[in-house]
Amino acid sequence: MPRLFTGLEIPEDVAFDLFLTQGGVGGARWIDRESYHITLRFIGDIDERLAREISYELDGVEAKPFKLRLSGCGVFGGNKPNTLYAAVEESAELRRLQAIHERICQVLGLEPESRKFAPHVTLARLKDPDLASLHRFLASHSLYKSREFEVSRFVLFSSRPSRGGGPYAVEESYSLQAGL
Repeated sequence: MPRLFTGLEIPEDVAFDLFLTQGGVGGARWIDRESYHITLRFIGDIDERLAREISYELDGVEAKPFKLRLSGCGVFGGNKPNTLYAAVEESAELRRLQAIHERICQVLGLEPESRKFAPHVTLARLKDPDLASLHRFLASHSLYKSREFEVSRFVLFSSRPSRGGGPYAVEESYSLQAGL
């Protein structure tokens, strides 16, 4: 039974810039830069038949390439932060692509995603983080901006069930067409 999700890959140079930010936060388990991505839709553990159906439907997605930029850092978890991330600047094209993926999954019988879409790149998983060092990290990276990069494809990733995810494998990639 594969554990699947759809997402966008991060260009190598942008991933390297993010990698250089690692460190200085007690209680952080930093993500390998090869695992950086933006999740569009977590699918979960499904059978092979449904995986093939999802892959087939994703192949029919019509969307144009678009540009994205990462901007700033934040945490999920409120008063008990559990995830440190780089945020993604608002993008109507990204939201449209994510909505298409959500619709495909629901049409094929998956439950609607319960969390609001908050595009991000996970930098670290946090377990009882040192809040002072976490606040210093957030303050020193609040103005972070990546270069603008083009998104010309999305991918279907698989992962092994593990703490914090990864390593991830690209099962299929789907090109976005400029002529649409």
